[in-house]
Amino acid sequence: MDEPAPRLTLPERLGRSLALIALIVGGFFPFVWMLLTSVKTEGELQKFPVQYLPGSLNFANYAQVFTQQPFARFFFNSLTVSLLSTVLAIVVAAPAAYALSRLNIRGRGLLLTLVVAFSMFPVVSLLVPLFRLMRGVHLLNSYPALILPYAALSLPVAILTLVAFFSAIPRDLEAAAMVDGSSRVGALTRVVLPLSAPGVVTAALLVFVNSWNEFLLALSFNTRLDMRTVSVGVTLYQGEFAFPWPLIAAAVVIATVPIVILIAVFQKRFVAGLTAGGVKA
Repeated sequence: MDEPAPRLTLPERLGRSLALIALIVGGFFPFVWMLLTSVKTEGELQKFPVQYLPGSLNFANYAQVFTQQPFARFFFNSLTVSLLSTVLAIVVAAPAAYALSRLNIRGRGLLLTLVVAFSMFPVVSLLVPLFRLMRGVHLLNSYPALILPYAALSLPVAILTLVAFFSAIPRDLEAAAMVDGSSRVGALTRVVLPLSAPGVVTAALLVFVNSWNEFLLALSFNTRLDMRTVSVGVTLYQGEFAFPWPLIAAAVVIATVPIVILIAVFQKRFVAGLTAGGVKA
């Protein structure tokens, strides 16, 4: 029988509570400050001493976000690119992870090492060759110019996440499916993927967030205004000598909404995927 966990003393409980409070405040304070800034006026923002709370809620900044720049178009571009790159990455990563976790592949450890090594490449080191490639195939200022690199750069994380989950699923379940006439692909789609739902959701969210937040490739590959993404569009509100921080803060808050919604909707599966994947890997 497992021994009961030792009871914490009052100082220990107090210390853990304070550490948790500090962690929560440190994690949420930047977003809360951005949210408060987005409903302030320029005058309130420049007051000294600092005025932490706005005198009144100024939602005009949110309206100006869409009138000064085609932010709705930026939002649509980011959503399209992020969704399609996520789908493409998962479609490619799932069979790759299945092969690495199930098939007797010679040099499997080396392949996983290469996957990890590729994930460490900084994007800036790949900018020039990727730009020349996209220009050579005439994909600049198009959705594929971002979808293809985003999916490729996210593959290592997606593969490693899915390998951890696929390896934990008993092989007997697939063997039973194949005895009933299912193919390897059928076993993957009908048995392995449904049982690995938390891992699939985790991998998909990681790919989506990376694609949504990416800035360098979006700035370099899509230079037309109507093809800009949210991450680049937020920077277009500042002028040569003016930095309208309330307006920029409002744009940042709007850009954060999809990520907040996704995490809220898939929170349980995402947390389960992160914890279980970390243990099973």
